[in-house]
Amino acid sequence: MTDLVLSDSLAAARRRLEAALADAGRAPDAARLLAVSKTKPAAMIREAHRLGQRDFGENYLQEALDKQVELADLDDIVWHFIGPLQSNKTRDVAGHFAWVHSLDREKIARRLSEQRPDDLPPLNVCLQVNISDETSKSGVSLAELPSLAEAVMAMPRLRLRGLMAIPAPADDPIAQRTPFARLREALATLRQRFPEAGLDTLSMGMSGDLEAAIQEGATQVRLGTAIFGARDRSA
Repeated sequence: MTDLVLSDSLAAARRRLEAALADAGRAPDAARLLAVSKTKPAAMIREAHRLGQRDFGENYLQEALDKQVELADLDDIVWHFIGPLQSNKTRDVAGHFAWVHSLDREKIARRLSEQRPDDLPPLNVCLQVNISDETSKSGVSLAELPSLAEAVMAMPRLRLRGLMAIPAPADDPIAQRTPFARLREALATLRQRFPEAGLDTLSMGMSGDLEAAIQEGATQVRLGTAIFGARDRSA
């Protein structure tokens, strides 16, 4: 993607988010754009940073670590880990990311808390919910969500911020909104149960369903294709 195209696509993504927030009657700053940069080169992230983007989401740990080394001079990048998280990856994630969106097991949470360096602030985490009950998807069930949330809130090096979901694909806007509404309701229930936690994040919505997610209260939307173009499937 050329410099001109990236600047255009990032500006278009920002306008799309602004329009969705306006249509939903929400404040212009009620949701932020998370640029999903998996499989994209560090040079493209550097250019997006030059254009004002600060939050970047990565799925693949080693790829992300390599990019972080190459982009170490950009000390205001906020790195989000959004991919499946295994036990053998927790130390590097705990030490090199500001956010984890894909937490769905107490064992992984405990390792992240224990391995978070003391010189860093607590790691911001979202609990990934299997909101469409898909057997192929990661995520905690709605039934198990309160107990996991309570366990995570007791871990000193983690800060529970909210919930994340990747619903089953749907083309109809109403069908898109249904699982997002369920996630919004789940967060509202957690807020009532744990008012002291300050839960403030709904990480939901991607390039194909941003508008539906914003209508249901998303505070972070994860856009990859809309910003960087089609993903390299060979990566």
